[in-house]
Parts: sequence; C-alpha cells; structure tokens
Amino acid sequence: MRTSVVVRSKRSEVSPEEWDARVNLAAAYRLTAEYGMTDMIANHISVAVPGEPDHFLINPYGLLYTEITASNLVKINGNGDIISNSELDLGISRAGFRIHSTIHAARPEMACIMHTHTRAGMAVSALKCGLLQLTQTATRFDKIGYHRFGGSGFDENERTSLIENLGDAEVLILRNHGLLTLGETVPEAFNAMYRLELSCRAQIDAMSCNTDLNLLAPEVIALAQSQWKPQVTRRYGMLEWPALLRHLERIDPTYKD
Repeated sequence: MRTSVVVRSKRSEVSPEEWDARVNLAAAYRLTAEYGMTDMIANHISVAVPGEPDHFLINPYGLLYTEITASNLVKINGNGDIISNSELDLGISRAGFRIHSTIHAARPEMACIMHTHTRAGMAVSALKCGLLQLTQTATRFDKIGYHRFGGSGFDENERTSLIENLGDAEVLILRNHGLLTLGETVPEAFNAMYRLELSCRAQIDAMSCNTDLNLLAPEVIALAQSQWKPQVTRRYGMLEWPALLRHLERIDPTYKD
C-alpha cells in the first residue's frame, strides 16, 4: 500500500552520499511507524549530511512518519534554518530540533539522533527508578543519561544541562518526557531505540503484574553488559538493516522515492 506524499525526486540534485543518507533516514521513519513508536506528526529523527558540516536532514512538520520519503525530507543547518526543501514547502518543528541541534553540536561523531514519545518510554521516564536491568535486552544499556524535565521551553541553561546529563552515553531518558538515542549511523540509532523501547515495554509489563520482580545480580548485569560491547559483537544495527529494508520493500517501497 502506497502511503507517501509524492514530490519531485531529489536524487539528481544531491550527492550520492546525501541520497544514501536520505534513503536510510526515510526508512528509519517508516520503520518507527511500523513498530509502533510514533506520536502522530510529533518527534524527530535527524541525521548529519555527509560532507556538509552543520547541515542535517529532518522530517517536514506536518507529515506522518508513513508519509516520509527520501525526497520530502528537509535539509537544515544547526540553527534550524531551511537550506533545501521540497515543493510541499512544509517547515520543521524548531522547538523539537533544539534538542537535536544541541546534541549534534556536542557529539558530532553521532550522525543520527532519534527521539520518541511512546507510551512505554514516557511511563519509564516518569518512574523514579528509571530503566531497570530486568531483561537481557535491557542489559545492553550500560550508560543511560537522565535529564530533568523543565517544561516545553528549551533555553541556554537547559542546553548545558542536557549535554551534562547525556555525558558520553548513547541513550538519554528525558524525565517525564520520552526517550532519545544516538548512533554513528542511522541503523545504529534505530537499533538502540528499538531495543530501548522493547526494554521499557517489558519493564512496564513486569511491574504491572503486582508481584515481586526477579532482579539480576550486579555481577550478572556487568557480565551481560560486557558481552554487548561493539568490540565483542557486531556493530549494532548493521546486520539487520538490510533485512529491515527488504521488509519495507515488501510493504511500501515509496520510502526511497
């Protein structure tokens, strides 16, 4: 079923590297919808444009994730100013991009940033205990930053505290707000969010059973975390990404238009 909003293809107007980034980012948006992690038109996944410092790709504000294509993504700079747009002429959510721009500037090695407001993610973000190491999946995240909710505004002081709270982690739980993941590539950021979301869903399900939780011993958690390291196993997301793209090809290949 074709669900995209058709626009003129940008493939001949951008570098091969940018086009590849566009296709992968559009795929991430579609997959986010496929796995039930959207909030209507809200939230963002952003990626740095290869070879173009301070240029990023992001979703046009007003489209559902199922409508995102490689060509209708918007290119912006770090201030959120539009560099290149489609004929839809939709803008972006500047307020939403402030979190992304802050992290892109502080962690330039992380090309992709993903932010969600899922039911399970928001629930865990509202728990004082945060994410518990209840499952094998949850033990993947040995470093988790927590950022205190300060309202929907985002001033310079909060930018500073956001970076301090993130530190060198690749996962940030925004208290009473939602989830955020970082990756050197789009597949890595998506994989982290998928696993983080799965961990949150499992935790909320387990805590809802009104019985004692089977908590893992600290030494078991430490061992499991060591086994997730990139130098021990493959880079996150890289093996399954081609399979996920094949899945998109079967259900709606318009993401790469």
